[in-house]
Amino acid sequence: MIQIREAVRRSGLTVATVVLLWAAIRPAAAHVRYVTADPPDDGLQFTIGVLTEPANALLFGTTGLLAVAGVGAYLWVRPTIPDFDVLRSALREYLTYVPWMLRLSLGLPLVGAGFIGYLFSPSVRTADVLGTTAQAEARILLIGIGFFLLFGLATRAVALVGLATYVGSAIAFPTTIIALEYVPGFIAIALLGGGRPSADHLLERVASSPGTYYGRIDPVHRRAGTIRDRLDPYTAYVPTVLRIGLGATFVLLGLGEKLLRPGPGLGVVEKYDLTAVVPVDPGVWVVGAGLAEIAFGIALLFGLLTRATAAGAFVLFTVTLFALPDDPVLAHITMFGLASAVFTLGGGPLSIDDWLNSSVEPHRKPAPGSQAESRSG
Repeated sequence: MIQIREAVRRSGLTVATVVLLWAAIRPAAAHVRYVTADPPDDGLQFTIGVLTEPANALLFGTTGLLAVAGVGAYLWVRPTIPDFDVLRSALREYLTYVPWMLRLSLGLPLVGAGFIGYLFSPSVRTADVLGTTAQAEARILLIGIGFFLLFGLATRAVALVGLATYVGSAIAFPTTIIALEYVPGFIAIALLGGGRPSADHLLERVASSPGTYYGRIDPVHRRAGTIRDRLDPYTAYVPTVLRIGLGATFVLLGLGEKLLRPGPGLGVVEKYDLTAVVPVDPGVWVVGAGLAEIAFGIALLFGLLTRATAAGAFVLFTVTLFALPDDPVLAHITMFGLASAVFTLGGGPLSIDDWLNSSVEPHRKPAPGSQAESRSG
């Protein structure tokens, strides 16, 4: 039995290494339209053509089988690896910083969007879609929302304003949907509040302390505890909101920007001569990128290997930034932040990971130094 498990473990490591290397060399660049023109394309027909070409079909089929085998090997050996228990225990110490992480992830790109002049997505330039007066108002609004989030002042109210602004922009300018990651970000911030460090936390402490002069004139922060108590039952679903929102964004980008609209992706392959890096059909690069993003998205939507998927997404974004020098960093900050938050929080409720953890927990040996080990001793 030990020899079998050891063989499975080695096979899993080999498969995981191959899959990681294959994913790393793919330019699965979200928002490829930022760095290239959008030439005409035949969408679904092109994707089907790439997938049905015999050599490409063999390549994609082999990659898919390796990925499935890697996941199966991991699930088989997972209960015997205490490292994951230690990792989860360490990440729990970071939970208090998640609101700050989310505020930075949305606040920074919003300030940048306001100063540069676009609505959430660099594809929607204010100069192209708004008049002179409306441009100034939109830019001031985005900068204001961004700075309030960065300071953590009136955080929940500002997050709701930001969410309403995004929805309005998406209705008026449908291309804004490409920045769908803002929706789970705003919802999560509205549920969690400013956290620590934030202006809201400092003002709440001063306002709630007996005898303070500020507490006499600020009824808002004095009642912050009541608001927090009402929202507490729902904060448990923040990991679910972030996971599903990020997963939906990946599926949208992979399907809408790659498989159904391969033109921009082919432009990226040609512009950066990516076929010289890996000598395959340009269509393999584009379709492979789209399928990889969809696979990441589906794994997040179902909450399967959530932390591993989030870590893979983080690596994907990093490779993209180095591989595509024209791709604006601001366009990825929100995705970086959400992936980091999902990695910290895990799959949360309504996820396969949560079910796996509950089914494995009774049979898992406590991690060294954990509270469970202390109790069992």
